[in-house]
Amino acid sequence: MPGACDGTIASWRRQRQILVMNIWCSASVRRLVLALMVLAGGTPRHVLAAQLDGVSFPATQTVGNATLALNGVGLRTFSVFAINVYVAGLYLQRPSHDANAILASGGNKMLLLHFVHDVSAEKVRDAWRTGLLRNCPAPCEISQGKLSAFLNALPAMRAGETVELVFTPDGMQAYYDQKPAGEIPDPEFARLMLAVFIGPNTTVPQLRQELLGLQSSATVATN
Repeated sequence: MPGACDGTIASWRRQRQILVMNIWCSASVRRLVLALMVLAGGTPRHVLAAQLDGVSFPATQTVGNATLALNGVGLRTFSVFAINVYVAGLYLQRPSHDANAILASGGNKMLLLHFVHDVSAEKVRDAWRTGLLRNCPAPCEISQGKLSAFLNALPAMRAGETVELVFTPDGMQAYYDQKPAGEIPDPEFARLMLAVFIGPNTTVPQLRQELLGLQSSATVATN
């Protein structure tokens, strides 16, 4: 009987829709699907790629005409008391676990820092000085004049503030809370700045692993 058959088909379709919705509502499956969407480049605008220590990072960022994908997210801690200082996210045109390849790449990159703790200007400058010098062993040299000018321009940071370091083939542009804060028109110095975070002699090896996507304590989240 056609009428009875139609009713059976409609009932089966309703059951299948309910089953699909139940599967999607499973948190573990939803996180997996969202992660696959990020890797495939098909993430909708309302999806956040990762969340760590209450800070959310979008799946992509745009630099010029280039779309950068989130490569890794990590947490910077300080002292034996493990004080959380900032959460960092590294964006690349081509995601990679290879620090040397990233540093040698001429493509656009972005390092996004969200501060979750106040840091004095003195400590900010000490951290940069140590990181730059450690990642510039002989025969590498840093001009003392250039280093001093860079360090003297660094301000104190407050919880809630953000820093964007945008790396291009021509150097680096810095933004504090999305406002232009200066630039380094020197590709080699800019490379050293990124090496402070992911270079072989970094002072933050755990953060390095996380930014390279080799370890992660971040979670996939939706807005």
